[in-house]
Amino acid sequence: MGAVWKYGDSVDTDVIIPARYLTTTDEAELAKHAMEDLDETFASGVRPGDVVVAGANFGCGSSREHAPIALKGTGVSAVVASSFARIFFRNAINTGLAIVTCPEAVAATDAGDEVEVDVATGQVRNLTKNQTFEAEALPDFIMDIVRRGGLVEWVKSRVGADA
Repeated sequence: MGAVWKYGDSVDTDVIIPARYLTTTDEAELAKHAMEDLDETFASGVRPGDVVVAGANFGCGSSREHAPIALKGTGVSAVVASSFARIFFRNAINTGLAIVTCPEAVAATDAGDEVEVDVATGQVRNLTKNQTFEAEALPDFIMDIVRRGGLVEWVKSRVGADA
């Protein structure tokens, strides 16, 4: 359960994490600058468990993995959007960031609402408004990648590697 940080359509990777911070892939460092060109209060105000809710085409722009890494580093429990740019969608899975596509939840949710997101079932519950939305759940094999923290950790688990 967490508070909603709500944004509009076409939030691109350049505002999720500005290019000037792409000299690192350190999750904690990137998190300090997440969304700062769009919302200067986000990085300092976001709390573990909070949820980013946005309109259509979330994560459009460049193919950088830094964008989902930065959001994951902030501790957000999920991103719920009306739709995702395809490369961001794949990068989110690859880096272990939980995402849900649910236009109905986006339309009915306001900034500051308290929500719970069950990525495994696709359920989004707005506790503030006592509403529940059912999105299509991610397939089990993709959920396994997200649960393991991303594709690299998933592969390590499959081959039994510790490195």
